Amino acid sequence: MIVNTELEQKGNLFPSEIINYKKDVDTLHFSTKNGVALQVTVVRDSVIRFRYSTTGKFEKDFSYGVTIHASRGYSFLDVTDDTTHYNITTSKLICKIEKQSLQVSLFDAIDNKLINEDEIGFHWEECYEHGGDIVKMSKACQKGESFYGLGDKPVDVNLKGKRFENWATDSYAFGKNTDPIYKAIPFYTAIQDNKAYGVFFDNTFKTSFDFAHERRNVTSFWAQGGEMNYYFIYGPQMEDVVKNYTDLTGKPHALPPLWALGFHQCKWSYYPEANVKEVTKTFRDLKIPCDAIYLDIDYMDGFRCFTWDKKYFPDPKRMVKELEDDGFKTVVIIDPGIKIDLEYDVFKEALDKDYFCKRADGPYMKGKVWPGECYFPDYTKPEVREWWSGLFKELIEDIGVKGVWNDMNEPAVMDVPNKSFPDDVRHDYDGNPCSHRKAHNIYGTQMARATYHGLKKYAYPKRPFVITRSAYSGAQRYTSTWMGDNVATWEHLAIANNQAQRMAMSGFSFAGSDIGGFAEQPQGELFARWIQLGVFHAFCRVHSSGDHGDQEPWVFGEEITDIVRKFVELRYQLLPYLYTAFWKYINDGTPILKSLVLYDQEDTATHYRSDEFVYGEQILICPILEQNAKGRRMYIPRGKWYNFWTDEVVEGGKEMWVDADLDSMPMFIKEGAVIPKYPVQQYVGEKKFNEITLDVYYKAGKASSKLYDDAHDGYDYKKGRFSLRTFKVTGKKKELIIQQHKSGEFNAGYNNFNIVFHNLPFAITSIQIDNVEIKLENINTAKTQAITINKEFTELHLFGN
Repeated sequence: MIVNTELEQKGNLFPSEIINYKKDVDTLHFSTKNGVALQVTVVRDSVIRFRYSTTGKFEKDFSYGVTIHASRGYSFLDVTDDTTHYNITTSKLICKIEKQSLQVSLFDAIDNKLINEDEIGFHWEECYEHGGDIVKMSKACQKGESFYGLGDKPVDVNLKGKRFENWATDSYAFGKNTDPIYKAIPFYTAIQDNKAYGVFFDNTFKTSFDFAHERRNVTSFWAQGGEMNYYFIYGPQMEDVVKNYTDLTGKPHALPPLWALGFHQCKWSYYPEANVKEVTKTFRDLKIPCDAIYLDIDYMDGFRCFTWDKKYFPDPKRMVKELEDDGFKTVVIIDPGIKIDLEYDVFKEALDKDYFCKRADGPYMKGKVWPGECYFPDYTKPEVREWWSGLFKELIEDIGVKGVWNDMNEPAVMDVPNKSFPDDVRHDYDGNPCSHRKAHNIYGTQMARATYHGLKKYAYPKRPFVITRSAYSGAQRYTSTWMGDNVATWEHLAIANNQAQRMAMSGFSFAGSDIGGFAEQPQGELFARWIQLGVFHAFCRVHSSGDHGDQEPWVFGEEITDIVRKFVELRYQLLPYLYTAFWKYINDGTPILKSLVLYDQEDTATHYRSDEFVYGEQILICPILEQNAKGRRMYIPRGKWYNFWTDEVVEGGKEMWVDADLDSMPMFIKEGAVIPKYPVQQYVGEKKFNEITLDVYYKAGKASSKLYDDAHDGYDYKKGRFSLRTFKVTGKKKELIIQQHKSGEFNAGYNNFNIVFHNLPFAITSIQIDNVEIKLENINTAKTQAITINKEFTELHLFGN
């Protein structure tokens, strides 16, 4: 008689009581009676890692998300136990592990207040279909708690009450609340009672997050395989949480070349060469600044990567050189699908070297993409990444292309139900062989990584510029990104605003949307409003599908062209401000865009604001998101702010109406700010100028601003050849003092600052520069009060009556 023929469906399983504990330097090991193991690693005083195994054994500790350069070390660690708990204390956190259940609670070490605690904590369910476990974690959601992050989710900034899935997906013409889309960034920040903490769930399987959606007092996250492996990151300031997460997963390896922060123009597709030249010539004729022109898939021979269609582009090297002579860098697209064609060198070499992904039973993974039937490189294999990086020699070193754009790398496959590889495709995973279930979310990042190393090698001594559509945590080390195939609608303008803010608070500041919308055709008003927003995103590119008509700045009529020019010129004037913000990002992990909650979490009125954001440290932006609007109500953060257009000073901490006709947008400057500006250029490096402007916004009291500069390309800045200027401003009733401190060895080409004073409360009666009095006629009062001064001054002192 045959019995027991069915698997026992056990449902959720839980750890039992702890029976063993040992400490190994910074890692504490706990094991339970039913075989569960927990490793608690103190990474930093404010960062603790929790890693669970249901078998008592751990896989090899490997992560694509966590960088080897992450900061480690702590100033204090003490472990005690009592009858009910093990107590782990650092200078920032107290972590209590319950002996009966392995449940975790975390407290602020300074005031002993609860920050976060497990609800039922770690649990799991056996996965009979694939083997292993579905690993789960549930935590108590406290009263008034709010949640932020998770990358490019197209929803309002606060995630409270919503549920999400992380599975990188080609989501053409996605809409608000579409989930999942292109990126998988399993990191969120929470704020409760003015204390912020973050959770990074470093698991590349399909992950899910529930922010009090199913049960209003519970937050949970789970994965379809792998380990329950997460980092708890404490602030208590939200900006410190984001900085520490960015430190853990990696800051960009290098500053971008300054041209990459200029305005970019793209379309699917610009061809033949005559069309490319016509577009670039029109930019110059109309004096609309632009630094990069993009070539989409039609530049290739039959969509074969690393080839050129010689009918459309008979001499790519000459064309790229001529474009560069006119100030345009050429950026080309490269996809992962390699056309099956034995006459095609790239395909033949990868086939001979066994570099393509295979199905579980041995056949190659075959899928339809733009070239037709394709095989796909396994970028999780080191030698494949090395081979791929070598393929860029001709494009970059020989032809002179300056940037590469990786698309379709979720990976996207056409005409199949799940739009991607089947689950059984195998990957090397850097010596940790696995199925596509584990490798899917990091496939695009590993492609971008290989591309980055190719450009770094062949663009040297210049800096690489890479863009990716798909990304996992840590992709910001190698690449910039855009939000994928959006739509030319007002709703998508609002979505783009939210996505860029969310990406910045997810450690990925070098991001932007397809300005104007990729699918469908914007009206002129929408295009103008989108440009106004897009020039304040770190990545600034117009991109559209040629299926829906033209989308260059001049196709909407003269009024819109003038508005576009005005705002693109403003972006170019503010490049030193943006470059300084980028320097802070790669040094400290400071996000370039700050949602109002990130800027001032103590003000609970900011916790549900989605529209407004702070650009850098001192410029407040609020895009117009509705048709026919002549202005809008917006929230001004606490403190005093200057209307950028009128110099009117407003007191923040409240909502107010701001006028903004089509040629304007609400912009405010924080009092005390020193905002650097370049003269308008048609492209980065077009002009050699002898002075730059410093706009000084008077404040009664003290404020500080920075200006970072270097050669704008190359790596000399890493050898100390940079310039970092700190301006300390002190405003009194009848005095203004600006003190400058400079570090670094770089000497910029300009000699002078044109310092423009805004809203001085006194008439200037005398001026001292480095304690030497100068003549009043040096003050220009034609339009506003300004003085031209040598850039190396140490103290400027204005006196008034």
